[in-house]
This record gives sequence, C-alpha cells and structure tokens, in this order.
Amino acid sequence: MADGPVADPPLSKEEEEEEEEEETTSDELPQLSINDDAKAERETEAASDPSLYRYIKEDLFTSEIYKVEIRNLPKFIGFNDLKKFLAKHAINPHKIKLLSKQTFAFVTFKNEEERDKAMKMVHGLQWKGQVLSVRLAKPKADPILRKRKQEEEEEEATGGQPPPKRTDGDDEEEPLSVQIANAVTPLWNVPYEEQLRRKEQEVVGVLQRLAKEMGSTNKAMLPWLFAQKGKYNKMCCPLEDIRPSPTQTAYRNKCEFLISAGADGEDKTIGFRLGKYKGGSCAVVGPAETCHVSAEAKRVVSEFQTFIRTTPYSVYSPETYEGHWKQLTVRTTRSKQAMAVAFFHPQKLEEEEVEALKDSMRRHFTAGEGKDSGITSLYFVREGQRKSPNVEDLPCELVSGESCIHEELLGLTFRISPHSFFQVNTGAAELLYSAVGEWAQLDQDSTVLDVCCGTGTIGISLAKRVKKVIGIEMCREAVEDAKVNAQLNGLSNAEFHCGKAEDVFPNVLNAVVSPSITAIVDPPRAGLHSRVILAIRRAEHLKRLVYVSCNAKAAMNNFVDLCRAPSNRVRGAPFRPVRAMAVDLFPQTMHVEMLLLLERVDYRSHQANGSAGEDTGSSL
Repeated sequence: MADGPVADPPLSKEEEEEEEEEETTSDELPQLSINDDAKAERETEAASDPSLYRYIKEDLFTSEIYKVEIRNLPKFIGFNDLKKFLAKHAINPHKIKLLSKQTFAFVTFKNEEERDKAMKMVHGLQWKGQVLSVRLAKPKADPILRKRKQEEEEEEATGGQPPPKRTDGDDEEEPLSVQIANAVTPLWNVPYEEQLRRKEQEVVGVLQRLAKEMGSTNKAMLPWLFAQKGKYNKMCCPLEDIRPSPTQTAYRNKCEFLISAGADGEDKTIGFRLGKYKGGSCAVVGPAETCHVSAEAKRVVSEFQTFIRTTPYSVYSPETYEGHWKQLTVRTTRSKQAMAVAFFHPQKLEEEEVEALKDSMRRHFTAGEGKDSGITSLYFVREGQRKSPNVEDLPCELVSGESCIHEELLGLTFRISPHSFFQVNTGAAELLYSAVGEWAQLDQDSTVLDVCCGTGTIGISLAKRVKKVIGIEMCREAVEDAKVNAQLNGLSNAEFHCGKAEDVFPNVLNAVVSPSITAIVDPPRAGLHSRVILAIRRAEHLKRLVYVSCNAKAAMNNFVDLCRAPSNRVRGAPFRPVRAMAVDLFPQTMHVEMLLLLERVDYRSHQANGSAGEDTGSSL
C-alpha cells in the first residue's frame, strides 16, 4: 500500500528525519517515575542548549515529547524482537530506535496516555533473564540547528574562516538534475531488466527468511518446509516471474512536493527535498527533469510555483516554525483530471487575509495565468497547529473545481478524494489486482473481506464474481469514496466499514456466515496489527488469505504469526504460503509490491500438526 518515494510530508521534525538517537545520561538503571519532577528533569537536560530543542516548546505534534528509554534489554535482540515484545504486552509505540550492540532503546508514543501506560507495564518486567527499566528520555536535538551550531564552532576554531568546501567528487559536484534523480529515483540509470532482477532477488530473500522463521516457530511444518526448500531454492513456496510495470516513466498519479528554498538559490520552490533533514538540508529541486513524475503533474507544479511567488507569503521553515507555504500534493488521472492540494500554515494571519489568499488562488487558476494548468480540483489545507501525525485529520477546503477526481481501472470507475488511498501506478495496479482475483479462487458463493481497502479498488474489481464484498478502511474519506464507487459501478453486494482494522475486523469476521471466505489484505508498510492476525487465526472458516505487501520485510512478523504453531494464545490452525509473486509498481526505485497467497493447514488431512501448545517465541 506504499506510495513509493515521495517528498517528505508536512509533519513534525520527528517524522521528517531518521537520524541516529543519542544516548541519554546516567549509567545507573533509573527508577520508574512519570511525575512532574521527572518531566522537569527531562526538560532540564534539554535546556543545556535550548535553541537545539526549541521545537518541543511549540504547540505542534511531535512524539519526541512522549519518548522513553528502555534499559537493561537482553543482549543480541533485534528491532523485530523488541517490536514483538511490546506488541505482546499491548503496547503501541509510534517509533522504535534500538541502538546496535547496545542494551537500551528509545521508544516514542503518540500521546502521554500511551507513554505512561507503557512505562507502567514495561518497568520491572523480566525478559530473557533481564529485568527491564524505563525512564523518560530527552528529545533529540534539531539536526539543522545542531549542524549550524557545529559550523559556527568550526568557524570560531579557525579564526572566523568558514570550513573548506568538499572537493572529493561527491554529489555536490553533480548537476542538480542528477542529485535529485539519485535522491528520489535511485535506479534511474540502471537498465530496467536489471531493476527487475534486483527486486526479484529481494523477494527471494524474503521467502528464504520466511522459510527459516517458519521452521523455528512451527516444528510440525519442518518436513513440508524441507521439501519446499529443496524444490524452490530454499524458499518456502514457488515464486512466479516478476510482473514489470507497463510504463517505466511518468507513471506516478500522486506526488507530494515540498515548498521550500530552492537548491539553485531560487525562493519559493516546489519540488523534492535534495537531502535529508538530518543532514541539515531543507533545499528542494523542482520535478521538471525527474523521470517518474507525469507531464500533467509537472505542469501543475510549474503553474502553482508561479502563483505562490506572486504572493507575499514566505515558505514554511521547519527550523524556525515561521512562514506559510508547506507542501503541494498533486494527483492526476488517465482522463487528464488533476487535483492540487496546497498546505498552508496561517500562523497569526487574520481570517480575512486567509480568505483573500484563497480568493486570489481561485481567480489565478480559473480566470488568470493558471487557467491552463489542468487543475480540475483545487484544495486548500490549513496546517495550523497539528496535534496528530495523521495528515488525514486535516480538513480540506475546496477552493475551485470538482470535489473529487475519477480514475478508470480494469474497466471500472473510481472516485478519489484528497486523503483517499489509491495505488500510485494505475497500469501496474491493474496487473496486481488481476493476479489477486486469479489467486483468490472465487465463485458466486464466496465472501471477500477487503482489509485496508482504501477506495475499494480490490473488492469492487472482484464484486461481480462473488456473493459479497466487505471492505474495512480507517480513512473516512476513503470509505465514503468506496461506497460511491460501488454505486458508480452498479454494485449492490459491497459494504464498507470505517475504523481501524484491529477494531473492526474481528467483529465483521465473526458475523460472516459463508461457506467460502477469502481475506485480501493490503496494509500500510508496517503490516497488520497483531489483533487482526489473531482474529484471522481464530476464524477457521477463513481458508484462504491473499496478502499484498508494499514492504515485505516489515510485514515479516505478520507472515510468521500467520504460520506459527497453535498455542493457548494463538488459536486456530496455521496458514502456510503456497504462492508468491512480485509486481513492480515503482520503477526506478528499489520498492516493489509482493503478493503472497496463504492457505489454512487442514489438520484433518495433515498428520504433522504438532501439539496445540507448541509455540516458540510467539509475538502475538
């Protein structure tokens, strides 16, 4: 369900960077404390240089203010081990940073309640012979301000002389068009056949690793696994040839562009970030010479850049939290419709000024210089003071044009709203969904559960073959689109539920009475919540599962948990993988979509079912 490489979204600093964490002070194991004194201590630590931690004082969302340090972890554990351990205790972190070769980790949460719950539950727990300890952790320093401070200190040390420029032939010596291509489409200069080979090898590695994990978590499958690995190059199931994208360039129907200072010195530039925030860079380069962005989207960016340069409002600065223009999201369709969504921080502007800006935008794109931009749906979003990491929580104000755009896929029509998920490569998505329909082995008695359904594309594309389609999606806009899409395509056997999959799916599944149920899941990068996996395992009338993964490595826990041996906690017969395939939805990048078909083990016909309590290292 990934969108592939895009510009960084207009979120907090914590979301915009992936830098290494710094170790907090105190070598002694701390005592649990979440009172005011402990919070004051954390703020005192941050106050060692307040300018580097200014962002936590702003009234913006950042999980850095809900960060804890877990100490005394067992040696040799990995990220997935810690993630499984926290999930086992119903702890839902926003972000985990496990320092390599260290026995401590930093974990952030979305709010104070979740952080405090985690501190109370984890502190004092025993894990592999180690008694865990938890304390509040200081936030990390703003990387841009930290880099600037280091440069100032270097200048002072050299008598006011700036540090020498790099002359080692690195990316700074390359043309900007090459630098931005390397940043957003790193395989742009690799022949397409070689790109496909590399991606297929990535999937081979995933399936080989899954075979190993299954062998350690379900001993009863070892004889079957041994035979599979012998036949399929140490993989747990056969891997079909990768399906190439019908088009390798200009394929993206959605791009998220940052608005910032241009790397070429031009102000108010719309494009992709040249470097990472952690590297101290906010400069962007326009998409004119990028190979994955469509001509229609490039035209919208060019016209919108012209417009914002006529306004008196500056670009938003993530280091000072001043300025206004933040991001432009552009969505296009095969029928040449285009949606533009402008993200703007009003700061302390009066409502009259914001309304005047919207009027100016409307005039520019309906009767002014931008009337030929191709925009058919223009939205304005006030970034304001966000309290949530989810962009879907921000209301979109329609400035001009239609409220939605429409796309054709597999002969069907789909309505798309600003926040709704729709695969970014329409042609390749048709290949993907066709394979899903083939693998699902459906008939007129089948019920399809479409989990993380977005605008309903998968379920609706299969609806005429089955008795019923039930979709689940947490984005309310997408659910409304899915309902409309069912009507647009003359379907009366599809229903859609709004909510988190882990909250909705168990109840929906228990209510389904059907001789043939197939689940199709297309979750975000991190995979399905463990509660969804538990519900799937318990529902033994669900015999077939088609898993669509945009990040198979991140979904590995899901795959393993679906296949592990039954236990008192993980009830129901396990699944096993029987078929896999890669589909290239993201040419010029290393991202690839993986399709995995899993079928329930029938204990009535398989003697090697093991004991119900055999479960080594369950993560659920």
